[in-house]
Amino acid sequence: MIVIGVSSGTSADGIDVAAARFEFEQGGECLRLIPLGFATTPYSGPLREAIRDALPPAATTMEAVCQLDTRIGQEFAAAARSGIAEFADGRADLVASHGQTLFHWADGTTVHGTLQLGQPAWIAEATGLPVVSDLRVADVAAGGQGAPLASTLDLLLLGGRTEPTAALNLGGIANVTVVRDGQPPRAFDTGPANALIDAAMRLVTGGRADFDSGGALARTGRPDPALLDHLLAEPYYRLPAPKTTGLELFGPDHLDAALTLVGRPSDADLLATLVELTAVTVADALRPFGVREVLASGGGTRNPVLMERLAAHLSPARLDSTEQLGLDGDAKEAYLFALIGFLSWHGLAGSVPDCTGARRAPVAGRLTPSTGPLRMPPPASAAPRRLYVSTPDSGSPTR
Repeated sequence: MIVIGVSSGTSADGIDVAAARFEFEQGGECLRLIPLGFATTPYSGPLREAIRDALPPAATTMEAVCQLDTRIGQEFAAAARSGIAEFADGRADLVASHGQTLFHWADGTTVHGTLQLGQPAWIAEATGLPVVSDLRVADVAAGGQGAPLASTLDLLLLGGRTEPTAALNLGGIANVTVVRDGQPPRAFDTGPANALIDAAMRLVTGGRADFDSGGALARTGRPDPALLDHLLAEPYYRLPAPKTTGLELFGPDHLDAALTLVGRPSDADLLATLVELTAVTVADALRPFGVREVLASGGGTRNPVLMERLAAHLSPARLDSTEQLGLDGDAKEAYLFALIGFLSWHGLAGSVPDCTGARRAPVAGRLTPSTGPLRMPPPASAAPRRLYVSTPDSGSPTR
């Protein structure tokens, strides 16, 4: 079965599209993922700005919400259709759309709701395929955090490891999944990864740059001790897991408030401080678990200064990339949502209660039929326990 995963992260700079073939093996005990291709399609300039203008803590209107839901759906539809043509020879079976998160309603360790926009009917109409969307809210309704859903993929990939291992995703927010032999898994958001770094770059460049390319500016600075201590005093870091967060807390206002109170260092020192904040909070969050290896993915892995500081703070744990498991670190989240769509299509849960805090493991999402009759398979008898990644040409597993 070929599934197209489409998503956009906290940075709201584009739409990730991944095509994957999934195959049950060993009577459903194992699942094979064959990556067929991945690309990122930038949002159109006006839509990107409209999304950012509506993100917390900005005020918005229901008219703007309706327009965003429609326009995001239309651009997701075009990106999905292009991915099907480019990576799947024009033939796929299902689209799984995460949409664009506009608000994650978290209060301490309780999540009351979550909102992802991108009307799936536009995707179904453009592709002629059924669409699984709204992938987080069932977990929230079951008492969970609705995140990090990355744990669904991480546990299948890392299961069977004998030493404590963590998967780390460095998007706008950093999240981790921890696997320890004989103990329940844990997953949670550690705090900001790129969110504050990107906000600082927009501040110091007057909006001309959205990120510190190659960590160039951060490399020329030094962390400011007073600002770093103030930022580290944020109570979120001491909340117990499971916990999730987003731009509602770690958005531009969080940075502005800190700079107003403590003072603004030089541009280079500001960037170096925020890189250090991410590295310290990730390492502090993982330290109690005694992890021996950390496998990183996401946009933050392209910042060499951040990766160097993470390696220093995580030591003696090894820092590596999810690419050793066969998955492009930039594409991991899009493949994650393709996986969740596949699981939902077969009546299987899309989240892990030990990781999200839900009372049960619900089937994720809602289904939008295609332009043709809806024909779903019988529900799978059991959930897979392992996932293997294979190359499209050889079919040989990478782990």
